[in-house]
Amino acid sequence: MTVSRAAANSAKTARRDAARKESDSIPIELGELSELLGYTLKRAQLKIFEDFLRCMAPLQLTPAQFSVLLLLDRNPGRNQTEIASTLGILRPNFVAMLDGLENRDLCARIRSVNDRRSHQLVLTDKGKAVLARAKKLVAAKHETRLNELLGADNRAALVGMLAKIAEEF
Repeated sequence: MTVSRAAANSAKTARRDAARKESDSIPIELGELSELLGYTLKRAQLKIFEDFLRCMAPLQLTPAQFSVLLLLDRNPGRNQTEIASTLGILRPNFVAMLDGLENRDLCARIRSVNDRRSHQLVLTDKGKAVLARAKKLVAAKHETRLNELLGADNRAALVGMLAKIAEEF
C-alpha cells in the first residue's frame, strides 16, 4: 500500500512540475497594468534600487541611508524631524535608521542647546569618508548605467517630469 501511495505522490509531483514548466514559458499578460504610470514607476524604482544596492554592497548602504548622509553633509546640525520630513521617512523608521547609522559611527546626534528635546545631526569623520566613497561609486557605476540607458536629454527630461509629479501632485 505504501508503494502505491508513493507512486501516486510521485506521479502527482511529476504532473505539477510539468504544469509549472509549461506555465513558466508563457508570459503573464499585464493588460492595462502596463499602461498605468504608478505601476511603471514602481517597477522602474525596484530595478533602480536593485542596481543601487549592488553598487553600494561594499559600503552596505541603502538608498535611504545614502540620502540621509547626503542631506547631513549639506545640512549639518539640522534636527531629526527636518531630515525625516524632507525625505518622507516616518519618524519611527527614521529613528531606527539613525540608530543603525550611529552604531556604524557614520553620524552622531547632538542634543540641541536651544531645545533639549531635539537632537541635531552631524556626520562623523567616518561618515564623511564613507559618503565620499559612496558618491564615487554612485557616479562611476549606478548613475553612469542610467545615463547610458537613457541618454542625457531623456534623463534630464525624466528628472524634470518626476520632480513635477513630486512637487505638484
